Amino acid sequence: MYKSNALFILLIMLFFGCRKKEWNSFYGRPDNLAPPIYQVLDGRGNFKDLLAVIDKSGYKETLKTGAGYWTFFAPNDAAFEDYFKSNNMKGVESIDSATARAMIQYMLIYNKFSKSTLNDYQATENNTGWTLNAAFRRRTAYYTGFYKDTSDNGPIEAIASNRNNIASSLTGNYISSDYNNKYITYFIDSYLSSAGLSAFDYNYFYPNSKYTGFNICQAGVVSADIDAENGMIHEIDKVISPLPSIDEYLRKQPQYSSFWKILNRLYTNNTVQFIYNEDATQRYQTLTRNSDKVYVKAYSPLLAYSPNNENFLKIGDNDGQQDCWTMFAPDNEAVDAYVKNTLLKYYPSLDSVPISIITDFLNAQMFPTAVWPSKFQSTVNSFSEPARFDPSSNVIDRKILSNGIFYGTNKVENADIFSTVFSEAYLNPKYTFMTRLFKTAGLNLLIGKSNIPVNIFLIPDSVFAAAGFTYNSSSEEFKYNGSTNGVPDRLDRIIRTCVYFGNYKTETDNLSGSGIVKSGDADGEGEYIKFNNNEIVTSGLEDAGLVAHVDSSKTSSNGKVYYLNNILTYSENGIGYQLNKLAPDETSDFYDFWEYLKNSTSLFNTSTNEIIGLTGYSTLFVPTNAAIMQAVKDGYLPGDQSTGVPKFNSTSPNDMDLVRKFIQYHVLADHTAVPDGNTDPMLYNTDLQNDIGVTYRVRVENYKGSMNLIDDLGRTAHVIINQSNNLSNRCVIHLIDNYLQYNKD
Repeated sequence: MYKSNALFILLIMLFFGCRKKEWNSFYGRPDNLAPPIYQVLDGRGNFKDLLAVIDKSGYKETLKTGAGYWTFFAPNDAAFEDYFKSNNMKGVESIDSATARAMIQYMLIYNKFSKSTLNDYQATENNTGWTLNAAFRRRTAYYTGFYKDTSDNGPIEAIASNRNNIASSLTGNYISSDYNNKYITYFIDSYLSSAGLSAFDYNYFYPNSKYTGFNICQAGVVSADIDAENGMIHEIDKVISPLPSIDEYLRKQPQYSSFWKILNRLYTNNTVQFIYNEDATQRYQTLTRNSDKVYVKAYSPLLAYSPNNENFLKIGDNDGQQDCWTMFAPDNEAVDAYVKNTLLKYYPSLDSVPISIITDFLNAQMFPTAVWPSKFQSTVNSFSEPARFDPSSNVIDRKILSNGIFYGTNKVENADIFSTVFSEAYLNPKYTFMTRLFKTAGLNLLIGKSNIPVNIFLIPDSVFAAAGFTYNSSSEEFKYNGSTNGVPDRLDRIIRTCVYFGNYKTETDNLSGSGIVKSGDADGEGEYIKFNNNEIVTSGLEDAGLVAHVDSSKTSSNGKVYYLNNILTYSENGIGYQLNKLAPDETSDFYDFWEYLKNSTSLFNTSTNEIIGLTGYSTLFVPTNAAIMQAVKDGYLPGDQSTGVPKFNSTSPNDMDLVRKFIQYHVLADHTAVPDGNTDPMLYNTDLQNDIGVTYRVRVENYKGSMNLIDDLGRTAHVIINQSNNLSNRCVIHLIDNYLQYNKD
């Protein structure tokens, strides 16, 4: 029995021994597999200091057992020798465990990358996969975590926001599962070539380092692509310590304290708030056995980005690999002068400045993308404006940081919004009504650009209020005499009468003379105004017997601002209202035309004073009484053909049709023409069509101070300047010395 059992055990041992050899042969560690990172470093012999730091950091087992998958930027012993000298340290014994841990974590990035794959962007959004030569950063194993800060209630335990300006909820700026890991920046020749960069962009930040085509921050790669079981090692010649974020760096730099205070306003018009977070508090209390609460430092959603967010946009999990923030921080002298001379031009203190002005000032300095030294003029901020700095003379401090690029400057990025004609309304609380109107009409996007020449008129809030206009900020509604009915269109016409582009800008550069000029879009139609010795007349003011006086003016970067004492109203009367004023009796050269028009029941509405069917912009050419008599003689108007005496009130269908055709041929439809020389000679449609719908046209030869009309038969009429340029509702009325003939055939 005993012998049989022993034999049985021997057989089993032989069986499983054979199976174990098969198992090891199939599943065992291959003989050609490289050792883990720790053993590779140990075997190379020139990483003794790094291994000692790893031991002290607590990462020995992680890197020794093959756990995880890493890329490790490994400083050699020569790098540590330089590090100890420059920091007055005896050696590794001078590095405490917390510093050692931070150092190792920051030089460790997730996943295994060779030099050839490190600059490829690992896209997760839309499952797009890898994008070659599109990455210059990688997320490290290091994060800052909890830190001490000061809220409006005093010292607190805080944690940085890890999302960019999400204001949808109280926890929107912080995701508990995301530790806000820092990024490390590297410079590889293939990426720089693809991005149009060069060694200049590297050495601008690291003037004491040689660009080798593969650099990690200030370090050069001595030996790349050292394979290990649990990752890849790149030997570097300098020690890299964790870099601060833009927020962390600025907080500790006194030369930017004025800018920092504006960026971190806690009270009135705050740009920062500290939001209590339950998850962060529980984690902190578990780790520290401390009962303190933790607050997330959240920057205003009005800012271009959160300077303490390490994650970039986080639209895709890895989008921080291919881009980062950029901050241009002006020094105290530059900020203090700009605040005094610009932001506080019309306010007693920053506490009284609207939050939009404060955040616009900050956003001008905050570029939500990487701005490389060679790309200042081609990279834009959220205003679509380039970095207006000279890299040689205006940048006094330059840093690659964990979440972006930092430039300390001796001047402010002077945004167009603070230097153009729009700024005179935007920065002055007396003109908030017009500021809103400019924005509502989208005109701020034009008049607020330094490369678009424009002159504007500004009318104070008090004048609008006296005229019955109000704005309800709660409902975001404009009202006129308590009603919202038709108010948007009314105000849109008024505000567009206050802007002058192109040639019309030039014509309003000096209002001490006299002239007539078109407002609004330089290439489209617009309301006309007349000016004489700094007094402005519009169709509405002319109807009321009023003028708008220019009280003063200022010159800005893109044009001139005129301050007026009255609203540039438009006429709400039909064209007949102005004709009736122009033709009070038979002595007026407008008389005969007006008599024909007002008696034409098929064409003229006597209750509204409007020409039936005529909408939009137009020009009315009125022949003199003598020209009207000639038209009667030629059979183009009813009357005595032998004498030319008009017959104004004929009820004959043929006569009424003659009047209709005559008047319609003297109207330019959908275009207003004045003798300003701003358009080339060309044919324009009239309001007259033949029986098959073909529109008759008139050639208009427009010159500065004169205008000629060529009719359908090649005849010429001249605008009589001293009796022309009469303003009506989207129309100008001219007197001409001849009537216009259309082809009757």
